[in-house]
Amino acid sequence: MSIEVVEKVKSLKVSDVMHKDVVTIDGSATVSEAVALMRKRRVSSLLVNRRTHDDAWGMLVRKDVVSKVIDPSKDPDKVKVFEIMTKPVVMVSPSLALKYCARLMNQAGIRRAPVFDGKNVVGIISNSDIFNALPVKA
Repeated sequence: MSIEVVEKVKSLKVSDVMHKDVVTIDGSATVSEAVALMRKRRVSSLLVNRRTHDDAWGMLVRKDVVSKVIDPSKDPDKVKVFEIMTKPVVMVSPSLALKYCARLMNQAGIRRAPVFDGKNVVGIISNSDIFNALPVKA
């Protein structure tokens, strides 16, 4: 892969590769409900809705379920999403250059970030989306 190809990918914006279908859940839902939704929608993360406009969003990922519910043998029917979610979350702008998004995600130690346009969450981007932006030769 040439440097030119990598530079072209780095010039892409978050909006060029993000997923627009963001699956959300309320923090008051149980982990069992969250797992069922993740399986149904075939996603590895859920954006946790804000309780009020002044509140921060949260994020629930498979790793949270495994490390905070399954490993300590907690009952997923009794644990609420807000108890194990990550909050607040790192959000990115749809106009952010992909190279800066990759750097931010790497430095923050995260694998995905909601995309926020200043008013609404308009998508979600993952390190897989960034990885898949690299063209491959057949």
